[in-house]
Amino acid sequence: MAASAKTVTAKTTSLNGDWTIVLPRRTRGRRRTCPTIRIQERQPLQQPVNWAPTDFEVNSLRESRLKQKMQICMKKLEASKFFLDLLNQIQSPEIIHSFHKVLGLESNMQMVIYGIGSIESYENPRLQLSLALLLKRKFNWIGGIEVFDPVLSATESRVLEFLGCSVLSVNEQGRRKVQKPTLFFMPHCEAELYDNLLQENWRAGQLNNIVLFGNSFENYERLVFEFKNSTVASARHMLSVRRFTDEFKIETVSDDYFGAFHDSSWHFFSPVIELGLQDVNS
Repeated sequence: MAASAKTVTAKTTSLNGDWTIVLPRRTRGRRRTCPTIRIQERQPLQQPVNWAPTDFEVNSLRESRLKQKMQICMKKLEASKFFLDLLNQIQSPEIIHSFHKVLGLESNMQMVIYGIGSIESYENPRLQLSLALLLKRKFNWIGGIEVFDPVLSATESRVLEFLGCSVLSVNEQGRRKVQKPTLFFMPHCEAELYDNLLQENWRAGQLNNIVLFGNSFENYERLVFEFKNSTVASARHMLSVRRFTDEFKIETVSDDYFGAFHDSSWHFFSPVIELGLQDVNS
């Protein structure tokens, strides 16, 4: 029997060689906005391709300035009420149990960051990366961090490595086949990227190994409800997996963090049998 989808609100807050990355815009009055789903016919599967920054020049001054920006950003975020509330949310009995259930007998889970954007050009990507780094610092069960975005420059890649991350040399298009517990950190990515990840791991044993931090699947489902007669190819797996998903929403507490984290949720998947997963890929 499939588990019922559950949403918990905690008091915390184009794909070719490239991706189309959504960077959230600042909104007045912290108005809630829904994620965008592209309505389209089914496209050929996107496959991983080798990748390297298009700019080969590393500017030492830019690198130094970016390191300083990241240090300032991490200190600001670490001292914020948003971060303290988020830590409390993660350590609540229900969510910490969900993490431990995914970990099983493993001592840690790898973190994979997709679609972080340009950390040199925009503050929101710096805030998102800072959160990932601070979570690793706070929780010893978070392992190494791998990062990929096709917009990353050579300078940004060097700074990411300085911060302890590994920059992937392959654009996986989100198609990472999970073998062990893995935390995918994907705030404000497009629906296609989430769907690629789910499709690549569309088996009970693999979905059970995934924790996903990203756009609320519940909000996607609500948006799709408005297009009853349309085929939403970019979100088929996201909609189907809702039956097996425990979703824990976060709330941002100030305009400082709204742009980077609004409409974000923790997602845990728990299909108990393959039945119900079969029809989506056909």
